[in-house]
Amino acid sequence: MATAAWAALLLALHTVAGFFVLSALLTESEGPWDHTVTDTARLMAGLGLVVELMAVAGTLAGVTTGGLRRWWYAPAAALIGTALIRMAFAPQP
Repeated sequence: MATAAWAALLLALHTVAGFFVLSALLTESEGPWDHTVTDTARLMAGLGLVVELMAVAGTLAGVTTGGLRRWWYAPAAALIGTALIRMAFAPQP
């Protein structure tokens, strides 16, 4: 029962982080006058990164106690990598 609750918590964190990362990916410049697009994309990617780092901490705790398997690191790694790439290559107006 504890493993299912742990997995549900991690899925919720991955969903929230996925929302932030997807929002960062879908942020586009409306034209040369749009100077906030870079800040917005980096903010959304940064929020996704913060949530995913919390998920990694939870995954680490779950894996070390033996309740979860190591593949739970895969979604976190994918979302962290995507967020970092989006932060590095944020759109420029």
